[in-house]
Amino acid sequence: MAYFTDLVRGYRRFRSEHWAKERARWADLRQSQSPRVMVIACSDSRVDPSMVFDTSPGEIFVLRNIANLVPPFETDGSRHGVSAAIEFAVTQLKVAEIVVMGHGACGGVKAALTQGFDGKAPGEGGFIHHWIDVLDDARARVIEAHGMGDDAVHALELEGIRTSLANLRTFPFVRAAEAAGTLTLHGAYFAIADGELHIMDDDGNFEPAGH
Repeated sequence: MAYFTDLVRGYRRFRSEHWAKERARWADLRQSQSPRVMVIACSDSRVDPSMVFDTSPGEIFVLRNIANLVPPFETDGSRHGVSAAIEFAVTQLKVAEIVVMGHGACGGVKAALTQGFDGKAPGEGGFIHHWIDVLDDARARVIEAHGMGDDAVHALELEGIRTSLANLRTFPFVRAAEAAGTLTLHGAYFAIADGELHIMDDDGNFEPAGH
């Protein structure tokens, strides 16, 4: 397990090895970025999109949060960090694709299913509970179909991806870009246990991406 001192040592290795090898690329990135893909992923320490997709600096614009969730488009005057990142990616960076990537053994999804933080005050789980209630409707569907076991957790992990994709389409600028053919949305699921990536098809089903 890494501590901050380990991270600093890692930085020194990066600076002397990886950065040195890719100085030309870093020079190109010095003034601006132009990623073609946005990835919305979970904050889980085991699921790093740059590692899963084997990308280089500047290739993907990454947003990470608990359970890789996208809330619906809202204009209630609150601060909306996820919405701001999506707006920046679509309207300013002009990304061509957005990938919502869920994963196995997601603690946020499990908490949404079990309602483990229901009634907790902010700072004691209340912030988490209010965030993952984005999945309340999906949770009801999953419980009706699968009950509350391990199958339900996995089903809600997949349903969470579908929910986030549906919520993305509540943003007017996302809908407009999709309609214009300049933006494509994708769903993906990374199974930590076997390292397999699954891709969502047009019918909402997930199939292995292959090797």
